[in-house]
Amino acid sequence: MSLNFEEVRLRLPHIELAAHVYGPEDGRPVIALHGWLDNAASFARLAPLLPGLRIVALDFAGHGHSDHRPPGSSYAIWDYAHDVLQVAEQFGWQRFSLLGHSMGAIVSVLLAAAMPERVERLALIDGLIPYTGEADSSPQKLGEALKAQLALADKSKPVYAEFSRAVEARMRGVGAVSREAAELLAQRGLMPVPGGYTWRTDSSLTLPSPLRLTHAHALAFVGGLQCPTKLLLAQQGMLLAQSSISQLLEGLAIEAVQLPGGHHLHLDDDQGAMLVADCFKAFLGAP
Repeated sequence: MSLNFEEVRLRLPHIELAAHVYGPEDGRPVIALHGWLDNAASFARLAPLLPGLRIVALDFAGHGHSDHRPPGSSYAIWDYAHDVLQVAEQFGWQRFSLLGHSMGAIVSVLLAAAMPERVERLALIDGLIPYTGEADSSPQKLGEALKAQLALADKSKPVYAEFSRAVEARMRGVGAVSREAAELLAQRGLMPVPGGYTWRTDSSLTLPSPLRLTHAHALAFVGGLQCPTKLLLAQQGMLLAQSSISQLLEGLAIEAVQLPGGHHLHLDDDQGAMLVADCFKAFLGAP
């Protein structure tokens, strides 16, 4: 596995983000977006297998080495879309493609539907629409979120005496991953503290959402996509576990492909990364 990338920090008007940059400066522009509580290392196996592309693999705000949002701010999914657009502005990219995994795929869909003139292609890995909520549940959901915000100050992050303990915890986390994948994510996602290691991620990321898009909202975004879109469904992943995914994809101009592997099939092992790369190379314009 090649780790030939450049570590950069991007000073945006409202926040500073970190990223790994792969490929030649004149390569076709791609912004790669990871999943919830992951980081730019999510693309450590895949990005080197997509030659000829200029891939900027971001650490989302609050993740990895990127800044946290100010206290009291939220991590609404549409705010990530704004961050990505600002990254494209910094690179001077009027047109670019998006490579998104899980939450990063959802952010990609929102941005592509909202700004079709900016997004050339969408390459999605086991992610499409966010968890939704209907209007009648909104008061309850907001109340739960407000109570969780009040309780956040009394919570502390877990501290692992050894790096390996943190790796094992990540293996069992949301979207369980292989040991090698967990090690890659942990190398970028951990920081030393008294007594061992803890995660760099902002604790606010674990708060419940105060407001969710309705199912109708979500359908409007996927139905409004104008660019070519390719979705990889992991056979042991999260999307195929949802009984509604087949019905959702009916009538949409989205090319869906099933591949063996779990939710992090692009990161778990070399074979999975190669399968994903083979599906996306021609689609994203890699030679």
